[in-house]
Amino acid sequence: MTTPTTDPSPASPSPAPAAGRRSWLRDHSELGVCVLLSVLGVLVLADALTMDVDITQRGPVGPRTVPVVVGAGLLVVAALLALDVLRGGRGQAETGEDVDLSEPADWRTVLLLAGVFLGAAVLIDPLGFPAAGALLFWGAAFALGSRRFDRDPLIAAVVSLVTYAVFDKLLGVPLPGGPLMGVL
Repeated sequence: MTTPTTDPSPASPSPAPAAGRRSWLRDHSELGVCVLLSVLGVLVLADALTMDVDITQRGPVGPRTVPVVVGAGLLVVAALLALDVLRGGRGQAETGEDVDLSEPADWRTVLLLAGVFLGAAVLIDPLGFPAAGALLFWGAAFALGSRRFDRDPLIAAVVSLVTYAVFDKLLGVPLPGGPLMGVL
């Protein structure tokens, strides 16, 4: 017959509920992606189902079909990912040889790229796509570390003009030309 042993050490305090919750959230951080995919899926579905569609549609595939399929697919992927995470699945950590996971994120580059993108979006109407696109391409090259001030603006202008010509002239997708296109 064995006698129960008691631990002579004082009782260790149990972890605080907030710390336990934080640890659980850290272990299941992929659920944030599930929430993002779910919100995006609901937005796509809501937009597709409230879309004003002409009744004279021909055939079974209309303008709502692709958005409904994409929205439903986003919800299915979010549910499957959430199920996998809750069952203990985890995404693999980055193993790229050029990524140092001990270094913090480069927020300066991220913010510069976001600013350049938003600036191009604001300037596309008053300046037109060729000028706003050139600023976008040059700004992205600058944000990512290129400091060739003699060549980068020229390459950005050529890429922007070629992109404008392909979309506007060849593909028939109208892009705003801006005041410079009236001169050219």
